[in-house]
Amino acid sequence: MSMRSKERHARLLEALNAGEIDVDDLARRFDVSASTVRRDLQHLSRNNAVRRTYGGAILTGHATETTLEQRLAVQGKEKQAIARAAIDLVEDGDTLILDAGSTVAAFGRLLLQRRLRVITNNLALLPFLAKAPSIELVVLGGTLRTTSMSTMGPLAHDALRRMTADRAIMSADGVVGGRGLCEADLEQVALKSLMMEQSRDVIVLADAGKLGRAEQLAWAPLPPRWTLVTDAGATEEQRQSVTDAGAQVIVAET
Repeated sequence: MSMRSKERHARLLEALNAGEIDVDDLARRFDVSASTVRRDLQHLSRNNAVRRTYGGAILTGHATETTLEQRLAVQGKEKQAIARAAIDLVEDGDTLILDAGSTVAAFGRLLLQRRLRVITNNLALLPFLAKAPSIELVVLGGTLRTTSMSTMGPLAHDALRRMTADRAIMSADGVVGGRGLCEADLEQVALKSLMMEQSRDVIVLADAGKLGRAEQLAWAPLPPRWTLVTDAGATEEQRQSVTDAGAQVIVAET
């Protein structure tokens, strides 16, 4: 499958999260033919992500969680800009906890020349960080979560409780001021909460589309003071909502 079709599938799922969408509307939105959209929807329905309707489609059940590969295909420029802005918050000699997620993966790939200790459950980063001679890499074990290519569960918790860090670099499906980080899975948020507890500072990397988004069922509360790095698409209302909830907001220029 081409990167273009992967991106279109991920964007289709995001559009469908907002409700029922018809084929002609999706074709106009993505500047492709209606037959291309029908093929995309057929592919997604085979994977049980969507249910076809007359002239369109709806999601099956609650918001569908996209894979790491699909998330990397969406909003690549924004993710790269957020990652570059977040690098300025890291000092040589720091111990970092890196969460799972595509924006944190983009951030981790920029660390190769830095002198750091990195603790992570983000398996997608290991081939990159393993090449860096000045990074001491600690990998959290546990149960593999294939959608995010990360580890979780009691083994990851037991290891993490033995370590503390200067900064936790976090991601989420949604970020809501006063509620915290939103995710699909209770085990995910349990590990995220422990990552934040074990760190002096918490830095959340989230594009504008995630701010105020509360479509999943599990929550990890944020500390009283934290830092949000987002992109220039974030509205004044979105920024104010998280500022009121204790965040220092850094806007990355794309």
